[in-house]
Formats: sequence, C-alpha cells, structure tokens
Amino acid sequence: MRFLYLPLAVALCTLARLGAAQVAPTTTDGSAPASAVAPPAPGLTNDGPKKKSIFAPSDKPSFIPVPIAFYQQETGFAAGAAILPVWRFGTDTTVRKSNARLIAWFSQEKQSTIQLTHTIFTPGEGFFISGELSRYDQKLFYYGIGNDNSRNAESELKYKLFIFDERVLKRVAPNLFAGLRYRFTNTTDIEPEGNADNGGVNSFLIDPRLDARERNDTRVSGLGPALLYDGRDNVLATYRGAFVDAHVLFNGGGLGSDYKFTRYQLDARYFQPLSSSNNTILALQYLTQLHTGNVPFRELGGLGANLGGALYNNAGLMRGLYETRFRDRQMMTFQAEIRQKLFWRIDGVVFGAVGQVGYKVNDYTFDQTRLAGGGGFRFRFNRRDRLNIRLDYAGGTDTPPSIYFAVGEAF
Repeated sequence: MRFLYLPLAVALCTLARLGAAQVAPTTTDGSAPASAVAPPAPGLTNDGPKKKSIFAPSDKPSFIPVPIAFYQQETGFAAGAAILPVWRFGTDTTVRKSNARLIAWFSQEKQSTIQLTHTIFTPGEGFFISGELSRYDQKLFYYGIGNDNSRNAESELKYKLFIFDERVLKRVAPNLFAGLRYRFTNTTDIEPEGNADNGGVNSFLIDPRLDARERNDTRVSGLGPALLYDGRDNVLATYRGAFVDAHVLFNGGGLGSDYKFTRYQLDARYFQPLSSSNNTILALQYLTQLHTGNVPFRELGGLGANLGGALYNNAGLMRGLYETRFRDRQMMTFQAEIRQKLFWRIDGVVFGAVGQVGYKVNDYTFDQTRLAGGGGFRFRFNRRDRLNIRLDYAGGTDTPPSIYFAVGEAF
C-alpha cells in the first residue's frame, strides 16, 4: 500500500515556485526582454563569438530537484528526490519535446530505488529513443501466480533488480517509427521473509507454479523488433492523438538469458478532448502481454503495475491493485480516465480499469475479470510542458484502497 507522507500545502507552494522558475519571461521572438537582462559590468564585456546552443532559449532542460516522501507498509517511511528535465532539440517547434525522469529514494527499512527513464525525439524527429536504467532493492508482497490468488497468501519477498531497457526507432513515415528493442533484467538476492499472512509457510516457497530454479538469481536478456505510432500532441499530458506500441522480444541463451521465451506486447492509447477548450479530456488505454516458452515469475505479465518504467511505457496499470497483485503468462487490461481542469494548477480525474491474467488466453472468463478504480488530483508542476504530479486514491479486487503519489500521468 502506498500512502503519501508529504505536507501538501507546503509542497504545492514550493512546487509552484519551482515550476514557475522553469519558464523565464520571453518576448514574442523567444529572447529575454531587455528589462530582464542586466548590463555587463565595465571591463567584463565579451565581444568574441558566442557558442550556439542546441536548444531554443525557452526549451532548455531544468534540473531542479523535486522532494518526494511516502509511506508503504512493506518499506516504512521513505524519502528522496526527482529530477525532471524537459527539452526540445533545436528551434523547430513541430518537433515534440523530449523528457527524462531520475527518481531516487531510500526507505526506513534500508530499501532503495534509483530509476532513470527517458523519451527522446532527435532533431527533425528522425529517431525516437526511449528506455530505462534502474536498480531496485526492495521488499514487495508476493501473492502467487494466477488470476485467483488470495490476500491470505500475502508474503514478503525481498530481491534486488537491475534493469536496462532501450529501443532505438527510425522514422519511416509521419509519426511512425520502426527499429529494435533490447531488454536485460538481473534479479539477485531473492529472499522470502516470514510466514504468509494466514500464518502458513511463505507463499513464495510453496507456490506450485514456481520451480526451484526460479528461486535463484535470474538473468533475462531479449532482443526484437519494435514498431511505434505516436501521434500524441504532448507525451507528458496528452490532450489529443493516438499511441500504439507493438514489440516482440526473443529471450534466449544466445543473448545471455537464463530462460528461453518470447514476449509479444501491444500498448494502444487514445486521447480526445470532450470540450473545445481542452478542459475535459477522455483518455483510453488497452494493453496486452502474451508469452510463449519458459517464463520466470519476475517476467510474467502483472495487473497492478505502479512502479513505472519502460516495459509498460511508464504507465500505471490498474491503479488500486497492489504491484503485480495478479500475474501470469498472458495478461490484458483496459483503463479509461476523465481528466478535468479545475482551477489554478489543479486538475481532477476519475478512472476505472478491468483486466485479467491466465496461463492461456482461453482461460479468460467474464466472471474472473479483475476491477480497479478511483479518483485523484493533478498539480501542474511545469505549466509550459504539462508536467504533472499526481495524487490518486484507488482500490480494486481483493485490495483495500490506497493513496498513490507519482510524477507524470498514469498513461
């Protein structure tokens, strides 16, 4: 469960000042107004050639850190910071802006996360480059594999996880990119702790869907083709447009993987204003992940993905369910969200999601559909680039409601 532990009134005022600092006053041609430029001190003028910046004056990245703090049942109190640069290469305003997120925190229980994700449009949008470099040292709850596990099976599981995920795509048509994706994960120091919530043996030790090999260190390495259509007007908080990501990853010994399996994934999103002023936005997402071969537990598709990262294109899947509350070889989920402008820098949202996992696709049944939903608020940290900080309250199937605090929209 994720609970915010940040004095909101103080935080929002601080973030508003930081966000305003990212947008310097400019004239209509993008240069600083004369009143904002101090005259040079006598004898300090430099009449030599000036180095040309690769960024437009109003599009330089900012590296102002944002404090974060929260409480989780399995980690205790945690604190850290996020750096959220947004920029555009060159002065062509038809090129969409690139962004990165560096988030680091350390918890009371000596757990930590360092996560760097990035989405880059090169000059002229000739290439689209996105990925993740992360290290997790965490304790999470494990419930078992399958669509019908129980809260009584809740067990603590510690492990360290390293992720490198990168895709490089070349534009082949307007908004259409094709190329390759490589993903490497290394799971080490796997350690179940204590008993299950029902007082029995830790579920990770007795799960019949796990073999002995999966309880040891595991490396997974995969490479495959990727295709992306990205017609969104803004990748951070979209008002209109469509996004479709399709990729295949072939994991095997030739790439240094301990397991041989294939992953097929489709992520489709659609955004549409419900008013002419862009004050009300409908956002939709469908995501399916399918596997063949021998898939280790850490690589199974999971409902309740809230840690972010490149695998699901930084999306939060089924907010209200605990992280990978339900996991299996085949997974699908659909979510819808209404985003409403309220006042100042504050927006409101309501959302709902359905999903299911199974060993085979034909295991899906209507009465086994898992549900999640809730509502929340958005604070526009950076108005120029639509960079939001979100606070959601959500619950779901067999999961009590929790508060979720994160940077950026859920999808």
